[in-house]
Amino acid sequence: MNLAVIAGTGALDLFEVLDEFAVNSRYGSPSAPLSRIRIGERHAWFLPRHGKPHAIPPHAINYRANIDILRQSGVDRVVAVHAVGGIDPNLKPGSLVVPDQLIDYTWGRAHTFSDSADDSLAHIEFAEPFSGSTRMALLSAARKAGISVHQSGCYAVTQGPRLETTAEIARLAADGCTLVGMTAMPEAALAREAGLDYASLSVVANPAAGVTDQVISLEEIHRVLGAAMLEVGRLLRDGAGELA
Repeated sequence: MNLAVIAGTGALDLFEVLDEFAVNSRYGSPSAPLSRIRIGERHAWFLPRHGKPHAIPPHAINYRANIDILRQSGVDRVVAVHAVGGIDPNLKPGSLVVPDQLIDYTWGRAHTFSDSADDSLAHIEFAEPFSGSTRMALLSAARKAGISVHQSGCYAVTQGPRLETTAEIARLAADGCTLVGMTAMPEAALAREAGLDYASLSVVANPAAGVTDQVISLEEIHRVLGAAMLEVGRLLRDGAGELA
C-alpha cells in the first residue's frame, strides 16, 4: 500500500520530512506541494489540507486537485486527520474517533470528477463512506500503539468557516450525528471516485455548541489539539506496519 496523510499544516511537524514535490493537476492548484515523510520505518506522503501556511478556509479548499495529485502519485490509501467538535457528550476534548458514517451539509463545493461530458460518469457506491481496509488498519494501529479510540461515529460535515449555532447542533444531534467538522466532504467522496481507500481519524477539539455550559477559549482548543496531535503521531508511527 502507498499511504498518504491529509491533515492540518501543524501535523507535518509530527514527522520527519524527506522531500517536497510540486505536482500539477488538471483541476487547478492543490493546497500545497506534497511532502514525502517518514512514519516509523516507512515512507508516506503528506498533504496539508489548508495550505502552507494554514490559510485556506474549508469551503475554498481545492479538494479535487488534492485528491488528483495523490492519485497521480500512486497513493491508494489515505488517512485523513480532522479536527472536530464533539456532539455526543461522551466524546470529550482530546478524544480520537474513527468514524464509520457521515452526513454532508455542505453546498457549492466541487464534489465530483464527473462534471462534464468529457469525463466518465461515476455513480460511486457510498453507503459506507469509511468502510475500507484503511479504517480497520487504523483501529488495529491504535490497539498496537495502546491508544484508546472511539471505533464509530457519524461525522456531520458543515460549510464553515464559522462554527455552528446551538440550534444547528441540536438539529445535527437529532439527525444522528456525533461529530461535527468542515472538511470530510467532498474529500471522502472524491477519494472513493479516485479509487483511494480513505479513512478519517477525527480529533475532538472541543464540545460542540450547547453541549456544555462551559466557555471554551481558543487557547484551550489549541492546547487540546496540541496534546491530541502528539497521540495521532504516535498512533501512526507505532502502527505504521498496520497501515503499510
